[in-house]
Amino acid sequence: MAQDLPPQGGYEPVQYKRNLPARGFRPRNYFFGAGLIMAYGWYKYAIGIHELNELGREKMWSRIYLTPMLQAEDDRDQIRRHWADQDREQELLGRKTKVYNSDRHEIPLTLAPR
Repeated sequence: MAQDLPPQGGYEPVQYKRNLPARGFRPRNYFFGAGLIMAYGWYKYAIGIHELNELGREKMWSRIYLTPMLQAEDDRDQIRRHWADQDREQELLGRKTKVYNSDRHEIPLTLAPR
């Protein structure tokens, strides 16, 4: 019996690889694009931090400049309330009252020498 042999010139090559086209961009392009997006984000973040610092500085200086005016307004309000209390006392009691019984200055007992 004769043995089976390959044909003259051999068999055709077997195609074992799939011939699919590459989809999308190359990986380095994705990496480069992600880097650009992150760089833009960091840039906007830095600008935002700078803006917040400027707003904080502006708020601090506005408070520094407004404090004397607000303090003066509060002082005027306290004086107005004090005069209103004195007027109310005079209406109720018929005379102006003093906190102490005399005008003489006396050292408090806790501070007096022993």
